[in-house]
Amino acid sequence: MKVVSLEDGHEQDFWKHVNRDPLDYYFFIFDLKQRREKTQVFLALEGRKIEGLMLLYAGHVVQLRGSREAVKLLLDGVDIEQVELQAPMDCEDIVLRRYTPSLRFEIVLMRLRRGDENIRMKHVPVRLGVEDIEEFAEVLRKADPEVWGDLDIEQQKATWKDAFLMGIKHQGKLVSVGNSHFGDIASSIGAIATDERYRNMGFATSVVSALVQKILKNSSTALIHVRKDNAPAVRVYSKVEFKPYRQYLMIRGRRTSS
Repeated sequence: MKVVSLEDGHEQDFWKHVNRDPLDYYFFIFDLKQRREKTQVFLALEGRKIEGLMLLYAGHVVQLRGSREAVKLLLDGVDIEQVELQAPMDCEDIVLRRYTPSLRFEIVLMRLRRGDENIRMKHVPVRLGVEDIEEFAEVLRKADPEVWGDLDIEQQKATWKDAFLMGIKHQGKLVSVGNSHFGDIASSIGAIATDERYRNMGFATSVVSALVQKILKNSSTALIHVRKDNAPAVRVYSKVEFKPYRQYLMIRGRRTSS
C-alpha cells in the first residue's frame, strides 16, 4: 500500500470513491469544493484501489477514513504538533499512539432527508450578520467552554463570513444560536448553543428547525454532528427527525513524544 496526493492525477478516482457515500465524506467534498486553497487530500492505494483517505484542512484539521492499515499509513505521514482529528472508531488505538488527547469525544453524524422533517418553531429565529459574530461566539463559549472556550474572534469572522447564521434574541440579547454552510448534495449545521438560563424552553429546537427549513430549500439532506454523550442535543435533533448515520472518534490532541 502507498500514499499519494490527490494532486498527482488521482482526482477522478477520488470523486468516484467519495460519491459512493457522500455523507460519510461530507467534509472532504465540502472543503475541496469551497476551500480548496486550504485543503489537501491524500489517498492510500493498494494497486489502484482506494483503501483510505485523509483530509488536511487549514494546517491542523485531520479527517481520516478507511481500513485500519490505511489509517495508520496515512497518519504516519502527518507532521502536525497539535490536531483536531476525526477517524473511524475502530482506529482509536492507532490515533492515540500518535496523539495524546486533551479532548476526546464519540461523534454521531445525524441526517435528515427532505420530506422527513418535523419543524417545531415555538420561537422565531432571525438571520444574523457579521456584526453579530462576537455575541454569537460568546453564546458558544458560555454554553460549552470545553469545546468553544478558545474561539478566536478574528479567525471566526473569516470562517463564518460565508456561513448562514441564525439566532433568537430575548430583550435585545442573543440567547440561542446556530449556523450552517450550504452544499449541493447535503448541508451541515455547524454549531448550536443556548444560554443555560434559556434551556428547555424550545429555543434550540426552534433554531434547528429554522436552519433545517433553509437547508432543505437548497439541499436534499441536512446533516449535524453531535457528541454521543450530549443527550439534550440528541433529543433536540431527534425531535426534528434527524436520525443517526455514522459514528466517529474525535480528538483534539498534541503529538505524543517518542
